Amino acid sequence: MRIAYLECFSGISGDMFMGALVDAGVSLQILRDAVAALDIGARLEFSQVARSGISATKADVWVNGEKDLPREEFWEQELASQTASAKARTHHHGHSHSHDPEGESNEHLPRKHGDGHGRTLTEIKQIISAAAISQRAKSTAIAIFTALGRAEAKIHNTSLDHVHFHEVGAVDAMVDIVSAAVGAEALGLDEIICSPLNVGGGTVKCAHGTLPIPAPATLLLLADAPVYSTGIQAELVTPTGAAIVKTLASRFASFPEMTVEKSGFGAGSRDFPAHPNVLRLTIGEASSHALAAKTASETITVLEANLDDLNPQVFGYVIDRLLEEGALDAFGVPVQMKKNRPGMLLTVLCAPDHEAKLTQLIFAETTTLGVRRREERRQILARRWEKVSTLWGEIRIKIASMNGAITNYAPEYEDCRRIAAEHRVPLKVVMAAAVEAWSGKAGSSPVLRTGSE
Repeated sequence: MRIAYLECFSGISGDMFMGALVDAGVSLQILRDAVAALDIGARLEFSQVARSGISATKADVWVNGEKDLPREEFWEQELASQTASAKARTHHHGHSHSHDPEGESNEHLPRKHGDGHGRTLTEIKQIISAAAISQRAKSTAIAIFTALGRAEAKIHNTSLDHVHFHEVGAVDAMVDIVSAAVGAEALGLDEIICSPLNVGGGTVKCAHGTLPIPAPATLLLLADAPVYSTGIQAELVTPTGAAIVKTLASRFASFPEMTVEKSGFGAGSRDFPAHPNVLRLTIGEASSHALAAKTASETITVLEANLDDLNPQVFGYVIDRLLEEGALDAFGVPVQMKKNRPGMLLTVLCAPDHEAKLTQLIFAETTTLGVRRREERRQILARRWEKVSTLWGEIRIKIASMNGAITNYAPEYEDCRRIAAEHRVPLKVVMAAAVEAWSGKAGSSPVLRTGSE
């Protein structure tokens, strides 16, 4: 099982992740081709720098001949420019022009690389979808941007469709995110594990003024993640970096037991005294002991609620929301309730640390007046992913094993569903093709199962 470990002792940003990917062996040309495929007038440059004596790869984004600046430095310059412009207008016209700093149509709002009033998530999806990169990389990049959008929507009390990405939607962030998706895919990993994150401290300047660190969007994205601060007065985890970790990392843990193949350092923009401002990426094979540990038992929380007056359409929505928010599984069973009323028993399986969040969601989205909970132990098999090529594109196969022997495998439903819809091919045909492709690749034919949690 090929794994990677991200050590975020100095946080993480998009350019640090790109630098670490290249330092660990990802081809520069792969990333440059991905950026060119976006067709947004951007290019990537890489250089070797030192951060407190450690050699690391620095990634820089150039847009229309201008080098990207760290966001705090950019906003300091923009706000200073605004102040100077306001003074000039006051001098010439005898009064200043007030404006709403949150207004989307405000002509004085700071802009980046001619990015106008920002891009909506729909516009960003269109740019990524049109790029000549793999479908898996497109899906990953869009998932990262969607995570950012949800955080911004919550902060500004608006809908996802109405979020305009002033900072994270700028050209350089699209470069960071698409490069992260393409680079992670190029490594051929089964799992990315992340360390606790050093978030830094102090304040940061942005489009909406001076904010505490971690920035609001960053803090929302890092919900359920272990974070700390060593007291460095700087923003170490950016919103883009947080979104990358949230999307790519499967879990947070200490350094895993593994056979190291290679490692790389990605450099941050600043060079702090006595603190290497780098991100380390270590790649290797999980040890047999670590794989065996994955077949051990684990504690999960079971949440249950009886529902006899909920619209069936809402029930389906609730299941989707529970899974989106981290439930391991969620399902309903028809039951006969008091007064002979037909109803549904909602059951949710989750990690213990997701219990409170999912309980609140059940109360908010259903008509139940009570949620039962209990802890149970379950035995789990080791899981990993492999990709197979079919006539219509790549499909992921989820493989389960016990003591190193494959017990079952199944094609990823979402991959098959997307391909079936895009190519107007029956879903069962796509799934069968994926199974056949992997059977031929593996030289075996274990029983096909759905791979449910």
